[in-house]
Formats: sequence, structure tokens, C-alpha cells
Amino acid sequence: MSSRACDAVVIGAGHNGLIAATYLARAGLRVVVVERGEAAGGCAATEELWPGYRVDTGAHSLTGIDPRIMADLSLDEAGPRGAGLDLMSPASCVVSPQPDGGALVLERDPARTADLIRPFSARDAARWPDFVDAMSRVSRALAVLYGTLPPRLAGADRGDLWELLRLGVKLGRVGRRDALELIRLIPMTVEELLYEWFESDALKGALAADGVRGICQGPLASGTGYMFLHHLVGAGGVVRRRRQVRGGMGALGAALQRVAVAAGAEIRLGHEAASIRVEDGRAMGIALAGGGEIAASRIISSADPGRTLLSLVDPGELAPEFVRALDHIKYRGVVAKVHLALGEPPRLRSGGEAARPAMLAGAGLTIAPSIHYIERAYDDAKYGRPSARPVLDAVLTTALDPSLAPEGRHLLSVAAQYAPFRLADGPWNDERREALGDAVVATLAEQIPNLEGAILHRHVLTPADLADRFALPEGNIHHGEMTLDQVFFGRPVAGWARYRTPIDGLYLCGAGTHPGGGLNGRPGAGAAARILRDG
Repeated sequence: MSSRACDAVVIGAGHNGLIAATYLARAGLRVVVVERGEAAGGCAATEELWPGYRVDTGAHSLTGIDPRIMADLSLDEAGPRGAGLDLMSPASCVVSPQPDGGALVLERDPARTADLIRPFSARDAARWPDFVDAMSRVSRALAVLYGTLPPRLAGADRGDLWELLRLGVKLGRVGRRDALELIRLIPMTVEELLYEWFESDALKGALAADGVRGICQGPLASGTGYMFLHHLVGAGGVVRRRRQVRGGMGALGAALQRVAVAAGAEIRLGHEAASIRVEDGRAMGIALAGGGEIAASRIISSADPGRTLLSLVDPGELAPEFVRALDHIKYRGVVAKVHLALGEPPRLRSGGEAARPAMLAGAGLTIAPSIHYIERAYDDAKYGRPSARPVLDAVLTTALDPSLAPEGRHLLSVAAQYAPFRLADGPWNDERREALGDAVVATLAEQIPNLEGAILHRHVLTPADLADRFALPEGNIHHGEMTLDQVFFGRPVAGWARYRTPIDGLYLCGAGTHPGGGLNGRPGAGAAARILRDG
């Protein structure tokens, strides 16, 4: 049985799929979005794991959807035309406890942060405002790259040369010096970048954690400087910015669903795409897992490139060299999630007047006291072992939104790295999952003495669990590692970084496309722009 034909089918109601659907529907296309789950949002998910506890099981923080997209879709506006998304941002961004009993706090205000850095290093405190300004300027140059279609380097035609010229003009507008500095910083290690500026181990560790987030590399690897800059794009000039969605991250998916429906898109939850129908090299529609088909002249997939082109599409429709390139995409997920329901608020062992209230007011807690600590955590992952002392990014989500738990109760959401998807001694199982949870709790308890006694419930998601729950390839939160060979011109594979695929009418719009992962919406918006240009 076939459904009525439409202009476009979007596979997946994650944030990128919904953003692409909204732009296409606003342009007058008849759009249907199919989603295997019962809720929109993808990794922006909030689930009731225990009665009264609404847990962000995927992402628990939001650096920020691209400001242009926020404005275009009226996401944070109230009223009939807006989605009413309520974003909260604490004054303190990060608390980083130290082995000696101190704790570094980074805030949104550079001057205030400089005062908090001063006990660790007067020199670093003096340099902090200049560092923030320099990184903000470079991230603006990177944002220009992110808003531009990557031109093809091999087989370039006039259109590609025109794109290169446009890119040069745009970079010239942000400043030649900043553009050149971006080119210099992209291949650097995050260690090299930070050693140019600072001497304090505490400060370098707290910042370097952003350079390795979600990738199976340590801070001494080339390109981790680029990853640090990636997280600054859209952060409004705030280093390690943290934002949270009122009502849980699932409220982001619900808001995007509202704007997509208001634009005219049809959202079908609980409908999984089983295959993409191709005739004579052109996508013609999709078949649904539960039976039935939807005919469409354009198929836009927010699933990862491998699943889209090697599973939903018959690989026989593709050239062998293209299939080989897809087979060699690196995923290597290394992030696990641990969720703790607490009977009392966590009390930091250290930090004095600034750190303890900052965490209880919503600041993130980073366990990365030095670059050496991060590298040692990565050493375990190199040999297929979870880190004995992991790098942790923890958020007391109920600090900003008490409604997420019963009165007097609290939720601590923890992203742990490194936990390899592929273990050297066999697959993930219940025993290894619990051992991972124990290591995370033990590492946190060194800084939060009352933690173990306060735990009422515990929930652990390994990279294998994240892969199953959110359709993340090998548990990779970016749909493909954001290493230098897999970004810009090479994302998802060389020669196909412009959302099109070798099959006419089939496009990609997920995190595995340019400019990569994070809850920013740029791949979805970029894919929609490409489709509308193609007509």
C-alpha cells in the first residue's frame, strides 16, 4: 500500500531532520518526516527513567543552535508564531575541582573569570580576557566556513571556483588576520594551543576537555585544537558555555516539531524507514518497516551516512570506490552516560566560596584537572579499555530546573570519556556496564564526599547502548569522528561534502555532514539550502 506522493521525505525527526523539514515546508514543498521513535528530537531526549524523574538520556547541555536558525524559526519566541523554547544559562559555566583541594570556576563574564583564575596564576588571569577575545574572533571566521558549501577540490568546475571566491570574500569581511589565525590553529593540538596562552595545569585541563569531546583522541593529537574551536562557534563569545532547556532536552525536539508542523510538514512518529527505493539512479521514495511506501522526488536522510547509503540503499546502486570510502569512515564512539537520582544535593569537597554555589546554581562539573590527566585517560582507550579515571562532564540538571525530579530530589547527568565502543576483551555486557558506572561514581566521589550515600537510582548507558537507543554509529555522538580527515571537504567522504549523494534526489542532512556534530542545526539548514538551490 502506498501513501500519497509528496515532494520530500525526511528520514529521522532529530533536530537536523526537523530543521531541514521546516525550511523545505516554508518554501512550499509538501514534506513528510518519518521517525522510528515515539518522540521527536533524536539525542535531545528526556525520558522518565524512574517515577517523577525526567532524565536527559542523550545530550544534557546545549552550547547553542545557530543564532540565525534560532531567529529564522522563532524558536525562543512566545506566542502563536514562536516555539516558546526556554533556554537557561547559569552565570558560572564550569567548575573544575583540583587534587589539592581547590577548584577552578569559569564564568560568562571574562573579568570575573580572570579574578577566579588569579589564585592559580596571576599571569593566566591577565591573559584570560585577551584569550577570550582572540578565540571569539577565530570562531567567527570558522562560522564563515560552516555557513559555506565546501567546494570540491578534485574535479572542480566553475561552480566550485565560484564557491572558493565567495568563501575568500566572506573570510575577508571577518578580517584577514583572524582568517590566517584560524588556518594556523586548525591542525594544532589543543595542548599546543593552550600552552601558547597559559601556564596553569588547572586552566589548561578544564579547557582541553572541550578539544577531545566525542573523539577517540587525546589532547596531544593534531586537530584537537580545531575541536576546541568547533565548540565555540555559536557560543556568543563564552568559553565552555553551558545552556539548558527548561523541561529537559526533549523540549527542544518538541519545539522543533511544533515549528515544522506550523510550516506545513507532516510528522509521522513510530514509522521507521526500511529502505530507499531507487530507479535508474534516482531516489523515488521509501518503504516503511511496518509496510507501505511513500513516493517522493527528494529523500533527505538525517541518519548517519553509513546507515543511509549502505543499509537503506542497495550498495549495488553505488560505485565500488564510493562504497569503499563509506566503509572507511571512522566512528569509534568513546562517550558513555551515567544518570544518578540523588536524595540530597551534591556537596563539593573543595572550592570555597565560588565553586560550591556555582555547581548548585547550574554550572557544569568537569573532572579534567590537567592535560596529563586527559592523556592518561585516553591511554586506556588506545588499548580497548574504559578509562580507569575517566574525564567527566557532569551537570546537576535540577539546579536550573527543579521540575525534572520530585520535590527535594536531584538529578546528576554525567558524560564519561573514554569508554570505547569496541573493547579489547569482548563486547559490552551487564558486568562491564556496572563496572563503568562504578568507575564514574568513584571518580566523582573523590570530589563529592556525600555522593555515594545520596544515590537513590543509577542508570548507565555504554556506547553500545547509545548506539541502540539513538541510532548512533558505534555510539559516536557526531555520526563520525570529527578528525581533520573527516571535516570540511572530507565530510562525510571526500568529494561529497555538499549534502548530495551519487543518487539523484537523495540528500544527507545529519551530523555526519558538513559542518559536523553538536546540537547546532547547521547540517539541517545547509542541506535544505542545497536542496532548494537544486530545485
